[in-house]
Amino acid sequence: MSGGAMSGREALLDQGRAVRAEDAFDVDALVGFLREAAPELDGTPTVAQFPGGASNLTYLLRWPDQELVLRRPPRGQRARGAHDMLREAKVLQALRPVYPHVPAVVAACEDPAVLGAPFYLMRRIPGMILRGDLPAGFSLDPAEARALCLSVLEALLDLHAVDVSAAGLEGLGRGPGYARRQIDGWSQRYRDAHTEGCAPFERVMAWLDARCPEDAGASLIHGDFRFDNVVLDVHPPHPVRGVLDWEMATVGCPLMDWGASLAYWVEAEDDLVMHMMRRQPTHLPGMLRRAEVWALVAERRGQPIPDTDFYEVYGLFRLATILQQIWLRFTLGQTRNPAFAAFGDIAVYLEGRCHGILDRRGEG
Repeated sequence: MSGGAMSGREALLDQGRAVRAEDAFDVDALVGFLREAAPELDGTPTVAQFPGGASNLTYLLRWPDQELVLRRPPRGQRARGAHDMLREAKVLQALRPVYPHVPAVVAACEDPAVLGAPFYLMRRIPGMILRGDLPAGFSLDPAEARALCLSVLEALLDLHAVDVSAAGLEGLGRGPGYARRQIDGWSQRYRDAHTEGCAPFERVMAWLDARCPEDAGASLIHGDFRFDNVVLDVHPPHPVRGVLDWEMATVGCPLMDWGASLAYWVEAEDDLVMHMMRRQPTHLPGMLRRAEVWALVAERRGQPIPDTDFYEVYGLFRLATILQQIWLRFTLGQTRNPAFAAFGDIAVYLEGRCHGILDRRGEG
């Protein structure tokens, strides 16, 4: 069974690690900024870094009486419009009244002179975050895994069900045509991130371009929803306490959001490379399969989804673009994080996975 003694549950709380040298920042400069922006934060915090951080960087700041989380962009070359931390802070402030799983923003800084880039701070939501493997001392039987999986998926379904107009959040999006903008935008970003020997993806981009559907509605969408962006209560049945990483949140087609999410969804029967990439425990007995996730979405929408392959190929291509962008920064020496050393090869693999779907359909 999951859980255990209270001390064991406390051990499940997500913790930071020592800050990577290339990601360190001037703590005294931060304290100087907070002296005016949040004077209630007295003194100098201890700083740790949360694992991951392939895109934006996330730190845990501890004072004697409270904990905050700092979010900032990575260093080096960044795609235009990406890593906009000030926009993310504004999205959190807009969503918090209508969606219960959003952390509270404490302060935001637009002056890059303080830490080298704009950043913001939010209240920490303590809890457990599931990554590639379950934490030591924690287990899930198939029934528990299914219940937890459904709870996480419901958090995204609930977001998509928010009445955008009633919440006054139409301004987060750019109106109809979200799917088309995504296909065009990610295709351009992939070409902009080209490196010698990278996967061309031309066949995939042409296929997506030719089959891009009209938007299937306009919902609040997260843009990067997966288990390691969800904070769970450490106490059974481990309900969702928070959803993190809202950089790509907007108003758009919810099926595109599901396609992006399922790019990370690794099943037990998937090949070795997919399992090497795995960032969430969706391979466990009891977790829904990708087809079951689509069935759940269709049931909630009250209508079938015409072509789930399109959304899955889009999600895989989008993920490959994100990895290729990071690989470009790695090849330029703008980051030395060894975790990024295989990202170019993974993008090549993802192209092959997309080709497999197209070959199965006899298209492209």
